[in-house]
Formats: sequence, structure tokens, C-alpha cells
Amino acid sequence: MNINLHIDQLILDGISIEPHQRAELKTAVESELNRLLIPNETRLTMQSSNKVQTGLITFNMHSRPFKLGQQIAQSVYGGITHE
Repeated sequence: MNINLHIDQLILDGISIEPHQRAELKTAVESELNRLLIPNETRLTMQSSNKVQTGLITFNMHSRPFKLGQQIAQSVYGGITHE
């Protein structure tokens, strides 16, 4: 089974990410989604709308973008698997 996930847009409402931190955030989201999706691919149940509803993320503004990226990926994964 191949998994193709395309995130067209990621809106971070109320969070400011500096331009030089965007690559770190992107890498973190991709890495964490790979870590979560690959061993659990049989549990995926995407809705036909292709939209994922995620929960709120609690984020400390002093945390690194990498941590935020991991939390975003975990929230997306929860929306895909309904966990």
C-alpha cells in the first residue's frame, strides 16, 4: 500500500514562525507523519472529502519549531485515524 499525503496549506493562526524556521517546521511535520503512518497504514480511514479535522494544539511560544511540527503531525494523524 502506498500512502500519498499532500498538505496544500498549513495555517498557523496566532503563531509567528520566522522565515528561517519554516524549513525546520516542514521537516518535523514530514518526519513525524512518516513515523506515525508507515507502521500503522492499515488503520487509515480517510473521509471522502479529503479534509482532516484536527484538534487544538497547545504550544509554548518558546518551544522550537521542530516540536510544533511534531504536534501538528500528531494532530493530523489523529484526524486521519480518528484517534
